[in-house]
Amino acid sequence: MKQIALVVAILFFAAGCGSDNQPSVNPGERLNYSFDMDAEGWIGGFSDYAADREEIYELRFEHTTLPAPLDQEEGALLLSGNNHSDDLFMYLKYRITGLEPGKAYALQFEVEFASNVADGMIGVGGSPGEGVSIKAGAVSYEPAAKPDARGWYRMNIDKGNQNNDGSDMIVIGDFSNDTVNNTYTLKSVKSDEPFTAVANENGELWIIVGSDSGFEATTTIYYNKISITLAEP
Repeated sequence: MKQIALVVAILFFAAGCGSDNQPSVNPGERLNYSFDMDAEGWIGGFSDYAADREEIYELRFEHTTLPAPLDQEEGALLLSGNNHSDDLFMYLKYRITGLEPGKAYALQFEVEFASNVADGMIGVGGSPGEGVSIKAGAVSYEPAAKPDARGWYRMNIDKGNQNNDGSDMIVIGDFSNDTVNNTYTLKSVKSDEPFTAVANENGELWIIVGSDSGFEATTTIYYNKISITLAEP
């Protein structure tokens, strides 16, 4: 329990610190993150869980390497949680600066991650692969999980629910690894259409990537690469 509490405390400290030293970017630029040395400014978080029972969700976020049998020399961001709520959302967020204030941007997302769930598996509440949606999106303010009146952490953005899009995030894939083996395998998913978001008055956008789960057990995902392309809408 002490280890879980330490991980959660680190998460909230990172979220409070934000990312004040993010580099500026230009429209048309492709931003690539591979996490070889560190988290590269990305911050992890969780929502859709009961605050007073936090320890049973076994929440973890850390910079690590890819798991065996993949190349353990490659860096990754690990997110893991036990989905007792039947709706656990695990996410990464990142602040882009240097954009034109109030301007709309068309974003394309490509995400590579490691999954240990074969296609077509059956699980409690839903499939551990196809029942876990991978989503991406962007908003003009910092995405955050905040307790509601019932003491449940909920996102302050419209991420949609499980395999449904929201106004701030879209489904770009699922957690199945496109094989018949329950062995960690790299999988790449990307947006089919550009996602439009408007920069705030400071020329900022917050990117958010995450997994929205209907599988009522543990999911552990290793994000290996994230790429974002900004263009004129």
